[in-house]
Amino acid sequence: MSQAGDSGALGPRAAPLHELHAGMALIRAFETRVTELYRDGEIPGFVHTSLGQEAVAVGVCAALADGDYLATTHRGHGHCLAKGADVDGMMAELFAKETGLCRGKGGSMHVADPARGVLGANAIVGASIPLAAGAGLSSKLLAQGRVAVAFFGEGAANQGAFHEAVNLAAIWDLPVLFVCENNVYSEFSDSRRMSRVPSVAERATAYGVDAERLDGNDVTAVRDASSAAVKRCREGRGPVLLEAETYRWRGHYEGDAQPYKPAEETAAWQQKDPLLLARRRLAAEHAATEDELDAIEAHARTRVEEAVARARAASAPQPEEAYAHVFTD
Repeated sequence: MSQAGDSGALGPRAAPLHELHAGMALIRAFETRVTELYRDGEIPGFVHTSLGQEAVAVGVCAALADGDYLATTHRGHGHCLAKGADVDGMMAELFAKETGLCRGKGGSMHVADPARGVLGANAIVGASIPLAAGAGLSSKLLAQGRVAVAFFGEGAANQGAFHEAVNLAAIWDLPVLFVCENNVYSEFSDSRRMSRVPSVAERATAYGVDAERLDGNDVTAVRDASSAAVKRCREGRGPVLLEAETYRWRGHYEGDAQPYKPAEETAAWQQKDPLLLARRRLAAEHAATEDELDAIEAHARTRVEEAVARARAASAPQPEEAYAHVFTD
């Protein structure tokens, strides 16, 4: 995969921290702008953003190759961008325009980009998990060498699909990387109160799956753990589960007033902002100046604003488009 660029694509090598920072900056700029556009009524439907969770998307996708599969959730914009989805196509899809990745028919919760291995976002909680297991089975049977990644939240670990898919992946040694983004809240509920074994990694070990908990706000930690996990999967040694501990800054959806969160909690987690941590490390290592880092983040905002302008100018899908891609010859 190419190095970090406008699409946010990152290579399967040990991507340096400044590239990881650029990828996170793109996602941050995209998600921040989306919250504003949704508030102003320019984006239809529901929107779920991943502000505060950028390190998980970028760190995991830094370990993937172009052909690897990715299945994500209703909170999947960052995952798609980190895998290399086109910024213009992503924004146009949220605007429901014909230039969108799915020609305006998928929207925020159902965007897909098969050319990048993105099997799609999904509004069904936990649906990404068996989809990735199926893709991993396909890769194994066809000897493709592809790894399949399932992103999901900790709330999805209480779904039967999680247990069934993890068990199947284990007994069949499927090349699947299960990535749990533990962001503390499952919709409107504190997930720490939803199980007597709140650690998803601990539950995965019951199925004989190698599992690890890690700091999901440390992009290099995520990258390194993901690289090791992907290598194991590609060598045919079975699935791996990573539980990345992070935090969802915004509500379950845009417009959620979040009365269920303690007032000081979000502010405390924002002190562990993934971009802030990356900036501090880059400065400490003399790998980039503050001005250079500011320029990277400004470039990301400019790139997103260009995508907004193109989405606004694009045409809506024609009515007959509703019948396209329904049947095959």
